[in-house]
Amino acid sequence: MLAVDDVIFVYAGWPDSYRFSMEAAAGEITAVRGASGAGKSTLLDLVAGFLVPTSGSIRVGGADISALPPERRPVSILFQAETLFEHLSAARNVALGLPGERVGSPRIAAALAEVGLPDIGAQRAATLSGGQKQRVALARTLLRDKPVLLLDEPFSALDDETRAATRGLVQSLTLKHKWATVLVTHHADDISAIADRVYLLENGVLRAA
Repeated sequence: MLAVDDVIFVYAGWPDSYRFSMEAAAGEITAVRGASGAGKSTLLDLVAGFLVPTSGSIRVGGADISALPPERRPVSILFQAETLFEHLSAARNVALGLPGERVGSPRIAAALAEVGLPDIGAQRAATLSGGQKQRVALARTLLRDKPVLLLDEPFSALDDETRAATRGLVQSLTLKHKWATVLVTHHADDISAIADRVYLLENGVLRAA
């Protein structure tokens, strides 16, 4: 369970503040919708540890993680643009999710197989389609094995067919691994397709929709 309890954040030099309160349960997808610039990425940055709250707390499984640096937080994040190294193989990119992991390890092969890409480990990331790249990024998330998954518009660059398939994969992995998944999007079809609960971010305040 991820709980964001009355978190307030103010950017330096800005007159306005953001106020966030939400819960995301294990095995469920919680969607946060709002217009571009509403502060959706700010929320994810606070949970991931890239920003520090002005006040309030962020808890995972009951433990307050508000003071932890990003690398110590039980959180993985998948961005809109896949964050792969184009010159490296798919397997090498997955291995980066866990320092010290060997490219040929069974864990990497299993992660690629779980996202439906059992035979592309040796291919360079530059040769993969957009959907395949997002699946490789998901495989890297599997290797990290963190209880919270943050998704920052992860389907926006995909065509309709690939988008639907990738949404379904995220949904099944969330349920199987009991992740508390937070999906940030302004696409209503993403929300209606896979979200278990929905929050609206408007005028700097996050509320249940």
